Amino acid sequence: MIINTKTDKTFFIPMKYLKILSVALLLTACQNSNNEKHPTAEAASQQEIVFVSNRDGNYEIYTMDFKGEHVKNISKHDSVDFSPSWSADGSLIYFYSERDGNAEIYSMHPDGTNLIRLTDHPKADVLPVNAPDGNSIVFMSGRDTLSRNMYIMRKDGSNVRALTSNTAYEESPAWSPNGNEIVFTRQLRDPADTTHAANGEIHIINADGSNLRRLTHKTGYDSGAKFSPDGKRIAFYGLTGETFDLFIMNADGSGLYNLTEEATECYSPDWSPDGKWLVYTAGTKNTFNIWKINVETKERVQLTNTDGRNVAPAWKKSYGDGN
Repeated sequence: MIINTKTDKTFFIPMKYLKILSVALLLTACQNSNNEKHPTAEAASQQEIVFVSNRDGNYEIYTMDFKGEHVKNISKHDSVDFSPSWSADGSLIYFYSERDGNAEIYSMHPDGTNLIRLTDHPKADVLPVNAPDGNSIVFMSGRDTLSRNMYIMRKDGSNVRALTSNTAYEESPAWSPNGNEIVFTRQLRDPADTTHAANGEIHIINADGSNLRRLTHKTGYDSGAKFSPDGKRIAFYGLTGETFDLFIMNADGSGLYNLTEEATECYSPDWSPDGKWLVYTAGTKNTFNIWKINVETKERVQLTNTDGRNVAPAWKKSYGDGN
């Protein structure tokens, strides 16, 4: 018996049809449940992670899915290949390599094809990151002879110009999601402190090189800052005593807290596209693997499990068509 709530009328369905309907509803429920647990192929393709590993004897660039499966060596070269990052539309991977004698910036497709060299300078060019609009790449270089400073160029490697120019060592640039700002690390030297060469602090600067501000003021080296996809938070790694942990703060430097608080060294966080997870490097001594951690529950999932070093993970995100 079924009651139509719009007309308050009651009508009957034969028992054999009710059984068929019940089975169909059960199959539909199971199918929906499976879809929730396992993303579609299209959704899974947006959950790729690129990283660096020396599991094959030297540092190579690899990709894997968000579960740590389908691992592929995509650089396949006997020189150092390092610091991969995705293009804005996810169609390219930028990285630096020493395959031509010194560190230069390259791009390639995610399957390792169509390798293109983008820089050509006697000084090392490293740590490339594509802007959210896809048109520019920020990177670090020692080409001004002062120290290692931050530069920007077009996505084809042309029109190189400096964003910073000073004697302080700088590293780890990353764009804000709207492309208006760049976070990076600058080493600040304290003449009164003879225990270490410098203290790395997170800074932020407008994309045109103006309005430099310091965001962190904590003891120890801080680096690897990355904006959350909504631009409201920044994750980075920093020294706590003698161990590096992952930290999260608001985009203006307020609300700082330690996310990991463990004895294992933790480095190089990067946000998942939905902002719920951080992929990162963790380990001790000479063994480091890729993990992910839920920023709310602190659930941890190990994604790689090899000897040696698995480092520098970057989660694929899409900011648009990249044109």
